[in-house]
Amino acid sequence: MLSLFTGKEPTVSALITEPFSPKFKPYTRQTIQQARQWEWLPEEQREAVQVVSHVLPFRTNEYVLDQLIDWNNIPDDPIYRLVFPHRDMLPPEQYAHLRDLVLVQRDKAAIDAYVHGLRLGMNPHPAGQMTHNVPRVNDAPVRGLQHKYAQTVLFFPSAGQTCHAYCTFCFRWPQFVGMDDMKFDARESHELAGYLKLHPEVTDVLITGGDPMIMNTRQLAAYLEPLLEPGLEHIQNIRIGTKAVAYWPQRFVSDRDADDLMRLFERIVKAGKNLAVMGHYSHAVELRQDIAQQAVKRIVSTGATLRMQGPLIRHINEDPNSWAELWQTGTRLGAIPYYMFVE
Repeated sequence: MLSLFTGKEPTVSALITEPFSPKFKPYTRQTIQQARQWEWLPEEQREAVQVVSHVLPFRTNEYVLDQLIDWNNIPDDPIYRLVFPHRDMLPPEQYAHLRDLVLVQRDKAAIDAYVHGLRLGMNPHPAGQMTHNVPRVNDAPVRGLQHKYAQTVLFFPSAGQTCHAYCTFCFRWPQFVGMDDMKFDARESHELAGYLKLHPEVTDVLITGGDPMIMNTRQLAAYLEPLLEPGLEHIQNIRIGTKAVAYWPQRFVSDRDADDLMRLFERIVKAGKNLAVMGHYSHAVELRQDIAQQAVKRIVSTGATLRMQGPLIRHINEDPNSWAELWQTGTRLGAIPYYMFVE
């Protein structure tokens, strides 16, 4: 919910009812001041965004700001907590030192050096992700692939290594902050199909990121359509992990190539593959909007499955009523509650 107002204080008495603009407009640390909501934030919240976003990625968009955040409940609104960096994401002494570098000294070289050290201390790729599951062909690692389980391969297309908005809990944040030596991304679309032809034991492919749905349909098709070719009959399930269902449902409804995307889904299903859109939902509010519900219906209408998944996150969705509403709404629309991840 978003309040209409003329001053700096939103009120709950007047809510936006007009249709949301269909054009995607992102905001980052460099541009968030252009959003009208920036003026509504207390100074301490603005400072936290500016300081912490030097270390961890920050990106949101106009739909999230206008439709998903209750600006009368800042900083405790769950979606605000989900997408806006906050002070306690850094230890107090690190925050104080970085604040001094960013807001007082304004020394870019010193900021970059300190931030790099902080990032390396954050275990940017836990559990050996850079080495333990990376497959090799001709004794060379295959870029952008993880053969995680015997039957399952994860694929990270290079064009899908961003998101419509970033979640503050995201463990793949190194993908988004320029740490290229710690980034998974596949530059060539043919590498996936080539690897899978060598591994008939693989039945499942998970297209992940980032968010694959940040790609246009032509780019996405370049990765998915080769999986329908002869020689890959053993690939039974194609999954696409995405938060777009919540952060930018227009991708499935009103984007310029949304209809092309639905036709791509239909082709995959017609080819005999089980196509599952793994929709990341974190709170019931993400499925209250009409366009978010339209997105679910359109995806399901293609013959694809929409599965709902998300982690249990303090300050955001520890209320069981939110989970109940989310799953009940999704089930009514044809989605399938898949899992709640508990750390």
